[in-house]
Amino acid sequence: MDAQHAILLESAFQEEARTFDAADPLASLRAEFLRPMTAEGQPILHFAGHSLGLQPRQVRESVLEVLDDWAQLGVEGHFAARRPWLSYHELLTESTARLVGALPAEVVVMNTLTVNVHLMMVSFYRPTAKRKRILIESGAFPSDRYAVASQAQFHGLDPEIAVQELVPRPGEATLRDEDILATIARDGEEIALILLGNCNYLTGQRFDMAAITRAGHAQGCVVGFDLAHGAGNLLLNLHDDGPDFAAWCNYKYLNAGPGGLGGVFVHERHLGRVDLPRFAGWWGHDKAARFQMGPQFQPIATAEAWQLSNPPILALAALRASMALFDAAGMVELTQKAAWLTDFLHRQLQTLPAGAVEVLTPTEPHRRGTMLTLRVPGRAAELVGYLQRRGAEVDLRRPDIVRIAPVPLYTSAHDVAELGVLLRAFWSEHA
Repeated sequence: MDAQHAILLESAFQEEARTFDAADPLASLRAEFLRPMTAEGQPILHFAGHSLGLQPRQVRESVLEVLDDWAQLGVEGHFAARRPWLSYHELLTESTARLVGALPAEVVVMNTLTVNVHLMMVSFYRPTAKRKRILIESGAFPSDRYAVASQAQFHGLDPEIAVQELVPRPGEATLRDEDILATIARDGEEIALILLGNCNYLTGQRFDMAAITRAGHAQGCVVGFDLAHGAGNLLLNLHDDGPDFAAWCNYKYLNAGPGGLGGVFVHERHLGRVDLPRFAGWWGHDKAARFQMGPQFQPIATAEAWQLSNPPILALAALRASMALFDAAGMVELTQKAAWLTDFLHRQLQTLPAGAVEVLTPTEPHRRGTMLTLRVPGRAAELVGYLQRRGAEVDLRRPDIVRIAPVPLYTSAHDVAELGVLLRAFWSEHA
């Protein structure tokens, strides 16, 4: 690229970014987040929200409220706090249901992701002599792989046989939808549980949840999803799509803070079932009788029945501050902005020298979320270090993977254009 062409390209991208940002109805939400600063005192360009979201400004106030009530009320805070702790988790029910497209009774905020995946499998992975397999995607997040393998072992099965992987075609990085459905149709009578990340953590590929659920149910399979990279990133309709369950973490796109609480969805048709096995705890017991301390477990007739212990209120307070921003924005508007920003980022990548990066994430908007995954042969760590020194935070997965997410709540088009400048500068300087 000659110098004149490069100048024109930068000017065009910067002008496009200014136009978009000026018309962005969600632009004001950017100021609701605290941004880490460079050594020179400039806000970093944060493109790692798929790993840990930025801190909303109101988190401190929300957490301090709980701390102050604890200091002033002691144990009475369970009932007399400004937001009583006994029912604090219920403050998140309506917003969580809106976020994932569920009925309020179908969701609850509790535990962390892998704990919730295990609790769901206790109820929904019930292998038989004929139907014992768990179908996952090749390249699923390691914690999911460990969880399903250990669940198979828990039932006395060999994970090498019980866990079946969906593998991309030779030479391809992602799965084809038709191959997923063909596998379910072919092997469905032997599959007890289909458990996929609805947006793969590494490639960013988005799966068709409704089609997979229909195909699985037609074969008698239970269908669940790990929404770690879907909740807060994709427009979800869990109730209508009909999976049996889902679980997710809230610290990535949902900005709940490091190690923040996760969430669970259990479809309405399973609520109140007394025949469904579960690991029980007192916080899942009928609220009206909870403090009678009776010996027999009486499950709440909502997803709350899967709760074990009373939740950590400080963690709930942090998440509550973030969920208020999602309610203010709306997932339709957020996903529309995310789609534009992701396309804008993809166009920046297309300006790099041929062969510099390979984009593994599908190009079709309906098959991806906000994150783009790049394979950078031999130079991924070098590129990430270069960007970090210049105030841009992306994500390295060794040996050669770089993940970049223009999260719409706090990313501007100008941020994406600036990242494009840095990317082109790296290859210009390291040609």
